Formats: sequence, C-alpha cells, structure tokens
Amino acid sequence: MGDDLPPDLPRLRTLETWAAHYLTRIRTRIAAVKRQQTQQQPPAPTATPPARPAAGPGRARTPDWGLAEAGIGAPATEVHRGDCWGRGRSLVPVSEERARAELAGGAQPCAVCRPDRVLARP
Repeated sequence: MGDDLPPDLPRLRTLETWAAHYLTRIRTRIAAVKRQQTQQQPPAPTATPPARPAAGPGRARTPDWGLAEAGIGAPATEVHRGDCWGRGRSLVPVSEERARAELAGGAQPCAVCRPDRVLARP
C-alpha cells in the first residue's frame, strides 16, 4: 500500500469520493474530444468485400456453398464451403438456403471446412 494515503477510513472515503468525481470528469472530457474528432473527420467509406475473382479467363466464380454427392469414398451427400480443399472435384454449387436445408435434411457437414458451424448461425 502507498504511504501517501491517510490511515483513517473517513479521509480515505473522502479521497475515494473525490477520485470517483474526477474520473467522471475525465470520462466526460474524453467523450467530448471523441465527438469533436468525429465531427472534424469525414466518415470513412464503407468498404464492401470484393467479389471473388474467377480462377482464370473464362472460369466460373467459386461458389459460396456446395454439395458433394454420395459416391465412391463418400457414403452420403456432404455440404461444403465453396473454398474447401477437401471437397474433391464434384462440387455442385448451391445457395446458402439450400445448404441449410440439406444439413437439416440429413446431409453430412464436411469435417474439414465445417459448414454447419457457419450455417447454424441465425
């Protein structure tokens, strides 16, 4: 403990009240300075995420979601993210709603990209 503080409770309570009041004043000044700075600066442009470019000339854009149909080595239909490396070559592009419906209908989520973690969010 600091030696610069009084030893008795009444004076410590007085210092506590003063410090709380002063902290309130500091926070009020910080808020005023922030407001002043935001008024002086033009609002930052909202950046939209760039569209994913095609893999090359004449190539289609990578889908956001896809289905890998059941077949050799895949006992059931799997839902994948479009950029999943574990999807193989037979990914059928689907919408987000369809991917959610397939998962609800019993399709397996990919164990690599885990689309169920993203699609389960409201």
